[in-house]
Amino acid sequence: MPRHFVPFTTMTSLTLLGSAIAVAQEEPAPEPSAPVALAEIVVTAEKREASLQDTPISVVALDSERLDTLGIGDVSDLSTFVPNLQLTPHTNSASTPRIFIRGIGNYDDQITQDPSVAVYVDGVYIGRTQGMGTEAADLERIEVLRGPQGTLYGRNATGGAINFITRAPELGSWRFSQTLSYGRRDEFRSRTMFNAPLGEAAAVRFSYVNTSKDGFVDNLGTGEPTFGAEDRDALRADLLWRPDDRWELRYAFDRSTIEDTPFYLQFAPAGAPVSIPSASSPAVQDLRANDVVTRGHQLTLSWRATDLATVKLISAWRDLDSFVYQDYLSGVFGPTAALITENYVEQNQWSHELQLLGDTSNGRLSYIVGLYAFDESADGVTNNVLPATGVTATNAAAIRNKAYAAYAQGTYTPAAMDERLHLTLGVRWSRDERDAELRNSTRLASGTVIPGDQGVGRRDFDDVSPTLTVAFDFTSDLNVYFKVADGYKTGGFNIRASSIERFEQGFGEETLRSYEIGVKSQWLNRRLRVNAAVFQADYDDIQLTAQSDISDPTRADILNAGEATVRGVELDATALLTDSLIVGLSYGYLDAGYDRIIDGRGIDVTNQFAFVNAPRHSLLADATWTVPLGSLGDLSFNASYSWQDRKYSTASTANGIYEIGPYGLLNGRITLTADRVADGLLRVSLWGRNLTDKEYSFIYGPLFGGFRAWGEPRSYGIELTYEH
Repeated sequence: MPRHFVPFTTMTSLTLLGSAIAVAQEEPAPEPSAPVALAEIVVTAEKREASLQDTPISVVALDSERLDTLGIGDVSDLSTFVPNLQLTPHTNSASTPRIFIRGIGNYDDQITQDPSVAVYVDGVYIGRTQGMGTEAADLERIEVLRGPQGTLYGRNATGGAINFITRAPELGSWRFSQTLSYGRRDEFRSRTMFNAPLGEAAAVRFSYVNTSKDGFVDNLGTGEPTFGAEDRDALRADLLWRPDDRWELRYAFDRSTIEDTPFYLQFAPAGAPVSIPSASSPAVQDLRANDVVTRGHQLTLSWRATDLATVKLISAWRDLDSFVYQDYLSGVFGPTAALITENYVEQNQWSHELQLLGDTSNGRLSYIVGLYAFDESADGVTNNVLPATGVTATNAAAIRNKAYAAYAQGTYTPAAMDERLHLTLGVRWSRDERDAELRNSTRLASGTVIPGDQGVGRRDFDDVSPTLTVAFDFTSDLNVYFKVADGYKTGGFNIRASSIERFEQGFGEETLRSYEIGVKSQWLNRRLRVNAAVFQADYDDIQLTAQSDISDPTRADILNAGEATVRGVELDATALLTDSLIVGLSYGYLDAGYDRIIDGRGIDVTNQFAFVNAPRHSLLADATWTVPLGSLGDLSFNASYSWQDRKYSTASTANGIYEIGPYGLLNGRITLTADRVADGLLRVSLWGRNLTDKEYSFIYGPLFGGFRAWGEPRSYGIELTYEH
């Protein structure tokens, strides 16, 4: 389908934008001795440090203080606080989040299929979503980039990208911090950090996080005592060496474990009234905990070749060893579980990225040029156990993926128009080489193993993703931009294909072209910050699960069967109302719909599909009030309320069964900070999450007629932090 940009900015919106520009042009520049203002936010969304206000991307940046205030410890916590970002647990594993930005994401967790939102840790791409629910040991900030990021981030960033940036060691500084938190359901969290100098040119930083809590559904059967219990830890060791002002080397090792128990799946047929359960059926047998381990080594080398150019190399090796277990509906259809799944994944990856970042001598052109290589291999085994019959169906898959890319992006600021105009052009070439193998088998109750289908598939993909941005500074505190960007998600294979031939055939890539108009602004001597974006995306060759065999409606394949249009608005506003009161409002609007879906039989089934995890409205409102207490320190109060509209949890629109209703969550924190305690700083906090005890759930199906997992009920506790 040819791509056309359909403007949907109303005349009212254009009028408001024009009025804002006129006001900005009339408003005098801030005085040099300006009063207290909002702190500048620095991001690396475009691979180099820059002010958030100068970055023409719809991006949400959360620094370490903000992460602590909101209680964000891992990627799964982000959904509540970033409009148009959705994260829900996978049916088989709460440690495998489904990540969607602007309605774009991947609903499955096959190792033969890649995600649609790219996740990076210190510039390193994480290839698998399994284990991504792990804690992060020592974060400086998290950046959520909304919209396709094909040029700088490459494949599998059609929805956007999430950057986790960790704290680097500090030269010449001895630092120590310890946080202890205890709450309802024996929730415990300990975070330890130690920074030590190694002479004048080097330093090390160690950090460790351990979290645990009981689940909120008791297991009345055998095995683990509760469903949804949490047991996680994360270790990180960082070495920084800076022998002079031109060279910098940073090496990091991290290791994380997840030993959570499965979440409880409650039978929820269409129309049946349900509420959050307190206990399972006694029929549960030998409930097992998950066991997920991720490890990584990373080396980052920076060389400032000249005063205007820097060469940077990021090399990393990572591996994943994952076992996840899920009990389906024990005691509902009989004295045993309806189904038990056991999923094993072993994966390792290495990547290298070489960058040249620089500016011309006159400062009119800034650029980045890069080369990228990625190699991944993995083995996955899924056992589907039917306890009632003793039969186990097994599919074992193996993959080997290689990816290569070259990219360049430059921003030119001509001398005309007082250097207010900024033109950015970028392009990325990508190549993916993908191999997959599948082996199916069935083990009978007698122990006899019956071999099934076996197949091997290979597909290669090439893509060119350009980006064009035109930005204009009306004042030093107001700029607008127009951006056109492409995103590309590589093709793959379907281990649940209707036939081995369909598996070997695989499916192709999907593409997305986004048009975005945005404004970055600060007002009232930078006490008010308002950023907004309006966008439309044309989404083609969407990888959808569609029916292929008219004689067997239970069979389905992943086909490039869909075309869609996604429109929306994003608004992020922060105001420093007084020197002690700061308020924020973030809002997301999403209108996502399929234009055309043709299944494997050639039938138009567009009206049978809905976008998953795409609520029309979502928002976050929060406020922080700080009261000085003289020699005692400061007392701060924070309250945040997040709300999201109804959404579909699966693509099927049948009878509205898989529609999740709207809900809102209220969180709060009260913190006393004293900065003269044992030569350090002491913080004591009382915190609460979901204070209204709102019941909300995630609905799954159509297996067994529908079932759901529940979100976390009310929790509260106390936290102590000491920093020296």
